[in-house]
Amino acid sequence: MSLHRCETCSKEEAKYRCPRCMKYSCSLLCVKKHKLALSCNGVRDKTAFVSINEFTDLNLLSDYRFLEDVGRTAEAAARHCIVHSPATKRLLYCLRNKARACNIELKTLPVGFTKRRENSTTFNSTENKFYWHLKLIFPHCHAEYTLKGVPDDKTLADILKPYIDPVESDPVVCQRLKIYTTSPQSDVQILMKIENRNRNSVRYNELDPRRSLLDNLKGKVIIEYPTLFVVLKTLKNDMVILGQDGSEPAENKGSESSSLSSMEEGEIRDSS
Repeated sequence: MSLHRCETCSKEEAKYRCPRCMKYSCSLLCVKKHKLALSCNGVRDKTAFVSINEFTDLNLLSDYRFLEDVGRTAEAAARHCIVHSPATKRLLYCLRNKARACNIELKTLPVGFTKRRENSTTFNSTENKFYWHLKLIFPHCHAEYTLKGVPDDKTLADILKPYIDPVESDPVVCQRLKIYTTSPQSDVQILMKIENRNRNSVRYNELDPRRSLLDNLKGKVIIEYPTLFVVLKTLKNDMVILGQDGSEPAENKGSESSSLSSMEEGEIRDSS
């Protein structure tokens, strides 16, 4: 640890290392600064991918304890009265059916999972319209925002205007997302992760900002609610985008494409 410099102030020798982002810090002040700058919560990601060459006994113990925690959560959820509530079951059944009618495969999770608790998606039968719970992630600024009650007929461009439009965006948000607001709108890409893939074979679909949220979600698998990643073409990132026909990009031909279920928190196969 003493061989590393603090990555926040670059002056003192490091004394701490963040379990989440693995950044080195020298003091409590620098720890707080790095959390604020990177929007880091300091909590280790128990589901982060570890290659077989780097897998140790500590990783094995961590996985074992993680599975125990999942088991306890599942048992607690199974005893929860809401799980057996007819009204809750009818609501979820209705949401899945309405989504299926729109060519969207909506998967819901048991009570107890974070994404299940967060999800506020509803369907208005009178308007025949979804009002989605939506999460926007801006990786280049380490920022994310949660939207509630987003109508499915709203275009992605209109959804993003309060965040990246240099005129219509909120001043505070505009300052935080400055790299986006100062970039040409043609450089902005909206991506959504493809579910049910191996963790070491993560791929993304590119969405069309001119089309509605509903049109962009058609033919996709959604776990609880959509999460959109807003990136810039001019900045290098490690997000691999599939072609419009669902094929792998040319540079990724021959790479694995197994359809194993993704296991980030709150992502399991629908049991219905």
